[in-house]
Amino acid sequence: MRFILYAAALLLLHFLLTVSFCLAIRTTVGGDGLGFRFPEAPYYRNGVECPVSSGDRNLVQVAMTLDFEYLRGSIAAVHSVVRHASCPENIFFHFIAAEFDPASPRVLSKLVRSTFPSLNFRIYIFREDTVINLISSSIRQALENPLNYARNYLGDMLDLQVDRVIYLDSDLVLVDDILKLWNTTLTNSRVIGAPEYCHANFTKYFTAGFWSDPVISRVFRSRKPCYFNTGVMVMDLVRWREGNYRKRIENWMEIQRKKKIYELGSLPPYLLVFAGNVEGIDHRWNQHGLGGDNIRGSCRSLHPGPVSLLHWSGKGKPWVRLDGGNPCPLDHIWESYDLYKGNLIKHQSFPSAFANFFEYP
Repeated sequence: MRFILYAAALLLLHFLLTVSFCLAIRTTVGGDGLGFRFPEAPYYRNGVECPVSSGDRNLVQVAMTLDFEYLRGSIAAVHSVVRHASCPENIFFHFIAAEFDPASPRVLSKLVRSTFPSLNFRIYIFREDTVINLISSSIRQALENPLNYARNYLGDMLDLQVDRVIYLDSDLVLVDDILKLWNTTLTNSRVIGAPEYCHANFTKYFTAGFWSDPVISRVFRSRKPCYFNTGVMVMDLVRWREGNYRKRIENWMEIQRKKKIYELGSLPPYLLVFAGNVEGIDHRWNQHGLGGDNIRGSCRSLHPGPVSLLHWSGKGKPWVRLDGGNPCPLDHIWESYDLYKGNLIKHQSFPSAFANFFEYP
């Protein structure tokens, strides 16, 4: 009899622990399947001066990545774009999602649609094995995420009728009309446009081994290269495809795997291919570095001059610092676009969780 009671007790304990464990898994996610709650954003409508879009005509095409880790930043970025746009209904978003991200494309699509019911968008799946074997170690592990390289493949993923796109990182907000950026003219057959910083120490983006190699370092011999940040770019996809720039970038990544010619992830290949041949855009369109350096993530201030776009490139992200109670002063600007309202279901103590298990099967 004592053995039967002991066995029953063990079975009961196993059942309770199993129920508790299963519920713990369930309570980490909300109704959207992600554990996030974003209320519906205000509906921003076109002004009377906006042209009627027909197909892809008169549409501002924007490409961004969309993943679980940076989802909150992406939603805030989209909110800032449509909030300040003169013709928000004429913007089309191309969201690139990782194949093996915790958030499936179906769940991401549902979340974006519930947050921005009137948004024009499409979600594409980026196959990580496209680039995984080309990625080398970086100064910070986050820079090795395959999705950081998705911008290299926009010419392949987006429909051929999309001949021009603005690429935006997920850790930025606009405080100006994106149509102004869209109207950038790419002269002299240039493929991309971006704010350039010609007073930056360009040599620090490559290793001593790169500069001492007489063959590979001559890539800059016929041009005057300037630093530019790839988090904000206007891209001519027709010229990109015709020039096979994806392959040019991949070639440098293959050299990097063999010779370690740089430290900073996905940025240096763009510098190697484009620096010195970029359409310079006003610095107001990428006030970058607000995340601090890639080691400490210290607070940074704005560069001198007007501001149209604030970019938290670097280690520190505003949502992390805000949640941690140690925000930088500029993080409060980002906060005004943040739609995040917390988890739908909080972790519960064991007794109440166990009781609710039967109420919410």
